[in-house]
Amino acid sequence: MANRFEQVDGPVPDAITVILEQRSDGQWATVYCPKTAHDALSADKTSERMAPKDALSSAVRLANELKLAIVVADPDGVWKKDWGELYTWTDEMEGGA
Repeated sequence: MANRFEQVDGPVPDAITVILEQRSDGQWATVYCPKTAHDALSADKTSERMAPKDALSSAVRLANELKLAIVVADPDGVWKKDWGELYTWTDEMEGGA
């Protein structure tokens, strides 16, 4: 089964966010983990810009270590289907409001 990641508009306080971007020099990503996501963090952590696939790998390692969720901010449409499924949360998913 392919990995599934929720698409969000920007960083969230309780998860690791992979922020994808299209720039004139290529496609890049940053991994962001706020200190609010885990008690062991004393400060927000932001990676250097790297290739999107490398950022996903780094985020998965960190998520496994800290037992946190990963979400993806992709305002420029960089996501590739072979990385997994990117979905947007809706109220209907919860059967709700």
